[in-house]
Amino acid sequence: MSVVRLLIMVADTNMYVEVGDDGTDIIVEAAAYGVVSSYRSSIGSRALDEAVMLYVRRRYDLLMGERTAEAVRQEMGSALPLEETRTMKLRARHVTEQVPKTIMLTDEEIREALAGCVSTLVDGVRLAIERTRPEFMAEIAERGIMLKGGEVLKNLDHRLTIETGLPVTVME
Repeated sequence: MSVVRLLIMVADTNMYVEVGDDGTDIIVEAAAYGVVSSYRSSIGSRALDEAVMLYVRRRYDLLMGERTAEAVRQEMGSALPLEETRTMKLRARHVTEQVPKTIMLTDEEIREALAGCVSTLVDGVRLAIERTRPEFMAEIAERGIMLKGGEVLKNLDHRLTIETGLPVTVME
């Protein structure tokens, strides 16, 4: 009888990963208990944009603005290789010459620029999973992870599935 009661109380457990501007919130919520585990990663869309800006500055000695970095991330940013190679023309100001320069960026370069941030984000999800009690994880293993803000990076849902072994559903 106590086993049945435990199953009823654990029912409706969900794991949410919400990627925002300033960070990623990872929350495990059980209907009978409320939030049972949470973790906040500093990696959000702004950190990803900053990683793109830093990469372009280090690799090409070019300064780009936040809006341009965001556009590059949205167009070519991915957590795994894309089906088709993408390129993008970027016009930015050269650091020392102070004149505009044009380069061609590839999705592979942007993936390289974002690799550290993506790894940190994935590690945060893993840490939240490790902190979650086994009785809650059993249901999460069936239901999977609900990803909100997954459009921040293409294939983020697939990367999380590969790295955690859990199904991931992108929420609208």
